[in-house]
Amino acid sequence: MPVLTVALLQMVASGTDQDANLRKGDAFCRRARAMGADIALFPEMWNIGYTPYPGCAANYHQVGAETPEQARARAAWQEQAIGPDDAFVVHFRKLARELDMAIALTYLERWPGAPRNTVSLIDRHGEIVLTYAKVHTCDFGLEAALTPGDDFPVCTLDTAAGPVRVGAMICFDREFPESARLLMLNGAEIILTPNACPLEPNRIGQFRSRAFENMVGVAMANYAAPQQNGHSVAFDPIAFDEEERSRDTLIVEAGEAEGIYLAPFDLDRLRAWRRHEVWGNAFRRPHRYGPLVAPEIQNPFVRRNAHGAPYDPTAR
Repeated sequence: MPVLTVALLQMVASGTDQDANLRKGDAFCRRARAMGADIALFPEMWNIGYTPYPGCAANYHQVGAETPEQARARAAWQEQAIGPDDAFVVHFRKLARELDMAIALTYLERWPGAPRNTVSLIDRHGEIVLTYAKVHTCDFGLEAALTPGDDFPVCTLDTAAGPVRVGAMICFDREFPESARLLMLNGAEIILTPNACPLEPNRIGQFRSRAFENMVGVAMANYAAPQQNGHSVAFDPIAFDEEERSRDTLIVEAGEAEGIYLAPFDLDRLRAWRRHEVWGNAFRRPHRYGPLVAPEIQNPFVRRNAHGAPYDPTAR
């Protein structure tokens, strides 16, 4: 039976030292391949270790107008962005080809105006087959300094288990059911999710739901403690066995320590489930969902971004 194995690379980064992060990422990819991985998944914004700039708002309780010192720190932070042709990304393209393994590489991506929070999926031949930029940027904090993405693309990834339809969402994206739903509608079978925040039972429960309601496999890589709290996790959507008994959809959940955690997805069982069950896109009524795409925000959900400006969901 075809099994697709995703390696969740749960690591602690070396701050903004991109050379050190490259070396560590290389070593973990090599270990993942030796363990039998088909895809190595990095935590969010690996090239700079999701390191904030001095003075940036940490959360929505600290919003306010940006000071000149914060503006200079933000600009210096944005200058650390890289592009797909820069040495950091090129290194992992060569590594993917050497190891015959796909790599989902995350980085602060250079972009006109302001950089993006990006994952590029490199196939086992060293080609970038998908680049996704985080749509739901955390504009109440650090990510107010970023340009949000504008789409949820899905690609066909060539693997030893055969072609697999793969999409991605990043951290805060997974807290919006629309992200995984759009990926499912675009044909995703597996959703890769880089992460950089504490994974506690409620967020993990959300993630389990994304798999179940969309009939997709989901895999998430987080930073290890003390940078975050680990708990990288993967679920399949298969909620009942052949005799209609409820089953636990958890594939793997890490502890807090650094490590490589393997998430094997049985593609035959996953696809059989998708062919006959009632969730996903089988019995939706999209003509009744108009308010879901309305841009207006009503109280009590009106917020300001990290710079103190009213949040506009249609901006940028």
